[in-house]
Amino acid sequence: MMPEKVWKYIKDKIDTEGALHFTLLDPDPLQISTDNIVKLAQISEQAGTDAIMIGGSTVFSVIDESVKAISDAVDIPTILFPGNITGVSEHADAMFFMSLLNSTNPYWIIGAQSLAAVRVKLAGLEAIPMAYLLISPGKTAAWVGDAKPFPRDKPKLVLMYALAAEIMGFKLVYLEAGSGAEGGGVPTEIISTVSQFSDIPIITGGGFNDIQSVIGAVEAGAHIVVQGTYVEKQAQKDNGTGLAKIVKALKESGAKRV
Repeated sequence: MMPEKVWKYIKDKIDTEGALHFTLLDPDPLQISTDNIVKLAQISEQAGTDAIMIGGSTVFSVIDESVKAISDAVDIPTILFPGNITGVSEHADAMFFMSLLNSTNPYWIIGAQSLAAVRVKLAGLEAIPMAYLLISPGKTAAWVGDAKPFPRDKPKLVLMYALAAEIMGFKLVYLEAGSGAEGGGVPTEIISTVSQFSDIPIITGGGFNDIQSVIGAVEAGAHIVVQGTYVEKQAQKDNGTGLAKIVKALKESGAKRV
């Protein structure tokens, strides 16, 4: 069994810093070149992000080449965030082994995971079990994953699934509004409700595009906030200065609860 180096890194940083920032990069050749995605990874690292997540919701994501290039270019962990079985690469440091629990299609709950499991095992990837819960609007991830997104005003429904995930042995729960979602990401009421009763770390992403929304997520109880669309649209324009301010604010907010 592979040592849990990345999981230990995540847990130790949460324990000492209170909250982490992850950057999500989607290696879609129709939207971004490998050189540009590597540049975004380097800018994100310099801005203080704690890890690079690599993956996307469509089959256009060319994983292997991009993962190797990013892993060679940064010192922080690279973690696969696979949208399907094509999202596996031996060049990453770890992989979020996800189950989309509010999908209506068993393929996204256990089917794709079963098909990928042998390759993950043979590649020696550190797999971190994570429950993936899509909150309205869900965007592309919900459409591709045949999900029934949770209503934004029904936090108790999300809590039920999060607690089930914890009892089933998942190490993390990811509350996701969908890439590029508007409205400030996952509602803070959902994050705080899950945080009050769940004992596993909460990741949240989708629509966190400014300092206020990121701080709001941390204050509500999120342990990790993920930014992807913001990085893709803004980081190269200002060479990561805006991202650095967001990460700094997140860290300051997280430190208050350690």
